[in-house]
Amino acid sequence: MLGLLAALRARGLVVQPFKNGPDYIDPAFHRAASGRASFNLDSWAMPGAMLDGMLAAAEGADLVLAEGSMGLFDGVAVPGACGNGATADLAQRMGWPVVLVIDASGQAQTAAAVAQGLARFRDGVTVAGVILNRIASPRHAALVRAGMAGAGITVLGALPKRAGIAMPERHLGLVQAEEQPDLQTLIAEAAGLMRESLDLEALIAAASSSTTPVPPIRITPPGQRIALARDAAFSFVYPHLLHGWRRAGAEVLPFSPLADQGPDSSADVCWLPGGYPELHGPTLAAADRFRTGLRAFADRKPVHGECGGYMAMGQAIIDTDGTRHQMAGLLGLVTSYALRKMHLGYRVARLAQSIPGQPAGGRLKGHEFHYSSILDQPDAPLADVTDATGAKVAETGSARLQPGGGLSSGTYFHLIAGAE
Repeated sequence: MLGLLAALRARGLVVQPFKNGPDYIDPAFHRAASGRASFNLDSWAMPGAMLDGMLAAAEGADLVLAEGSMGLFDGVAVPGACGNGATADLAQRMGWPVVLVIDASGQAQTAAAVAQGLARFRDGVTVAGVILNRIASPRHAALVRAGMAGAGITVLGALPKRAGIAMPERHLGLVQAEEQPDLQTLIAEAAGLMRESLDLEALIAAASSSTTPVPPIRITPPGQRIALARDAAFSFVYPHLLHGWRRAGAEVLPFSPLADQGPDSSADVCWLPGGYPELHGPTLAAADRFRTGLRAFADRKPVHGECGGYMAMGQAIIDTDGTRHQMAGLLGLVTSYALRKMHLGYRVARLAQSIPGQPAGGRLKGHEFHYSSILDQPDAPLADVTDATGAKVAETGSARLQPGGGLSSGTYFHLIAGAE
């Protein structure tokens, strides 16, 4: 994806990137390669009008390039707003042809059977061609190409194995774009590989769409002036939310807890996104100005946290070594990475009380992904939470009214679409 974005940009094309599904890390990489803000599109969480309106981001672009997630047809078992979250949902709704990236390592003609099956699996989804990945040799490429030709599948290129083009990962995905000083070098190498190995003209010619531009729907901001924690520990916020808040006239005021900064006291609300507070426990525990400023703000005004931000609002985070780090204490929450367990999936939350920008009783849709466990959660539950199948989820979020009247609230899930 990054190689294609950079290679097409180098040809003078303005390319608008999108990402299928609830991934808050990849859009920053897309931006680094394309020079344009990238946005998530999610058929499970976003109603059709919201999805269609998101395409306004492509105004002025020559081409849209959307990165899929998992396999083409993979999604949850029970459909949501207008699909089950599969990449194929987007392709069908938008009329975008699909370019399959086929990992051909360890196989030859069989790769064509996989590609042909994907191309025929669902009416309304058009496969424009395939990119063969992890090709071991010219002989290997010839065998796979022969199989594709016999199946009537267009090959847009073949990528040799290139061990040097790789990205570091950690427990929630790729190491963030802003943490990789050599990112532009890696993107340039990937773009060079695309130019060498792909028929970019054929790929560009394959692009098409059946969508008609519509105005984006309004996204209700949590306040007029929003103090937003923003650094390596707090960066997991969906770009479409920030963009929607600003479109609605809100002002976003970033601050860095890691730099021991507190929220702007003139803000109406403070929002603490998810991220990696567990990797910065000692720094956050020593950030007295951040903690004092946040507590003073929270006494009279609303503060809301998501996942890592929610954890940082609690009493303590216990890291993987079992060391306890003091957090802000706005909530009684204590969480631990010493008891590591994956929590993953879409979430539907019916709010027991209002949070900034969302009314009590509102039905929110979001996504949860973390490895921490709750040791103590003494405050009132914030919401009734279920997964995509309707099964109850134990992580309800929590809320506490502060002495000065401010409401502190948090959830483990990241909001994607607001109240219904």
